[in-house]
Amino acid sequence: PVLAGRLHYSPALPPLRAGLLQRMPAGTALKIHAVYARPFWRAAGLSGVAQSAEGVLTETVDNTPPGAPRAVLTGFAYGAEAALLRRQAPGARRRAVLDHLTALFGPEAGEPEEFVEFDWLAEEWTRGCFSGHLVPGAWTAFGPVLREAAGPLHWAGTETAVHWNGYFDGAVESGYRAAEEVRRSL
Repeated sequence: PVLAGRLHYSPALPPLRAGLLQRMPAGTALKIHAVYARPFWRAAGLSGVAQSAEGVLTETVDNTPPGAPRAVLTGFAYGAEAALLRRQAPGARRRAVLDHLTALFGPEAGEPEEFVEFDWLAEEWTRGCFSGHLVPGAWTAFGPVLREAAGPLHWAGTETAVHWNGYFDGAVESGYRAAEEVRRSL
């Protein structure tokens, strides 16, 4: 929705649709991959999966591909923590993330061979992730037009899904729904 709201429409979108797009920003998230020579956390009896109520990472997962020569811990920072990290210089951001991984998985977590980060907010074709969300008050005022066609324009996207909203499955489901709407309109 945040990208659809940047487009120029002629004729203009109906006011409620335009208002909806203005009130449906994408989430703020950072994803990091810390790559290690081996999955040291497993030897300590840890799964690599963690949920944190405090600190810069909300969740981590063992993202090591089967049979891979190296191991990967992937972490996610959301919302306020992601915004906080974005304001830091790259070195400070890396240190904050590695400090959090060290607190979760021990000293070896602080010394990855490689550190890769991805910021969806900075990505030109997403401007955030994982999906758009309605700001307070927008659902009751603008929500009814979420799936409503605007002339020949039919709306699909994970945000319009009935099931698995916010996920790829939801995006696919909404695509089938919108295609059926178009088919019926023809």
